[in-house]
Amino acid sequence: MTKAELIAKIAEKSSISRVNAEQVLNAMLDAMKETLVAEGRISFPGFGSLLVQERKERKGHNPRTGETITIPASKTIVFRASDNLKKKVH
Repeated sequence: MTKAELIAKIAEKSSISRVNAEQVLNAMLDAMKETLVAEGRISFPGFGSLLVQERKERKGHNPRTGETITIPASKTIVFRASDNLKKKVH
C-alpha cells in the first residue's frame, strides 16, 4: 500500500476529504517520529509496538575484498506485532 492509497482509505473510512486525510496522516507520522526520537517506543494496543533498539558494534567483511571491517554501533527501529494482529494475519 502506498501513502496515496492509505490517504484514500482513511478518507473513505472516516468520511473526510483526501486533503484532510493527508493532513491527519502527516500529523500522525510527524508525531510518531518525534515520539520515537524522544521516548524510543510507541505502543498501539491490539496492533503492535515500534521500538528503537541499539545495535552493538560488530565485525563484518567486505564481500568484494574479503577484508574484515568493523560495523559501527547504530540504532534501528523494530516493529513487534501484537498477538491479536498475528492471529489475524495467520
